[in-house]
Amino acid sequence: MNRVSTSGNYSALLNNLMAAQQRQVEAGNQVSSERKASDLKGYARDAETLTAVRSMRNRVDGFLDQTQILVSRLSMQDNAMGQVSDAAQSARDAIANALATGSGSTLMQELQLAFTNTVQGLNTKFQGEYLFAGGQVNTAATSAGSLSDLTAAPTTASLFQNDQFKTSNRLDESTTLQTGFLASDVGGPLFDAFKTVQAYSETPAGNFGGSLTDAQKSFLEGVLAGFDTVHNNLINTNARNGLLQSQVDNARQDLSTRKDALEESFGDLTNVDMAAALTRLQQAQTSVQAAAQVFQGLKDASLLNYLR
Repeated sequence: MNRVSTSGNYSALLNNLMAAQQRQVEAGNQVSSERKASDLKGYARDAETLTAVRSMRNRVDGFLDQTQILVSRLSMQDNAMGQVSDAAQSARDAIANALATGSGSTLMQELQLAFTNTVQGLNTKFQGEYLFAGGQVNTAATSAGSLSDLTAAPTTASLFQNDQFKTSNRLDESTTLQTGFLASDVGGPLFDAFKTVQAYSETPAGNFGGSLTDAQKSFLEGVLAGFDTVHNNLINTNARNGLLQSQVDNARQDLSTRKDALEESFGDLTNVDMAAALTRLQQAQTSVQAAAQVFQGLKDASLLNYLR
């Protein structure tokens, strides 16, 4: 024969009420956060998989951040190389125009302007660092300022301050690209072409102040081919930078696809089934209400009331 006591009934009812309240809290948290749990303990056997997916997602996020910076860097390099290439074309055009008009009165001024644009392109900065200086990112890639510096220096190579370090960037776990270019490689041949004209202009026969002499015309016709070659090489160098941009864009798209897949996997592990969570919340609320009503009824059914 089982004994029925008021304290026993209260104890059983309170346990049921607290269990219902706990289920209500858990279901409410899932509905409000749209997550199955707030910590790894709540994911039980999926915790290890969840940790691995989160680690991969963080690694992909890191690569995406790096590629975004690299996209901006390569774009800046493209603009700088384009400026140097345009300067070479401008110098070539200035020589061709002098030959066409038979006058060299403005030739050296135009060449100085083209040279200034060349130096500015080679000394381009990205995020406060010189792009074409190799590892010497805090030192201007070239110290030249005017055409006369080319003939004053022992060699054009001495005017470049870059070292031989070429920047490399890791796109993902298995791909690394060499993305850096050196000022001496990009601008060296163009400096030599400018120096040839400047050195001639400093000779008695090279005064381009008025109408061109036959000797001056012959000289300028000879240097045109050199500027054409330099310009074509600069275009090819810029094209190499463009290929790097294409590779980085492709890598960024692949990383974005991987990130989306990992986000989906992460969501499958952590996101709660809202319909089921709402159903559990409603059931828990009903259980709490029912337990509360029974608790109220139990107060009125106390044995003490009958003993009185």
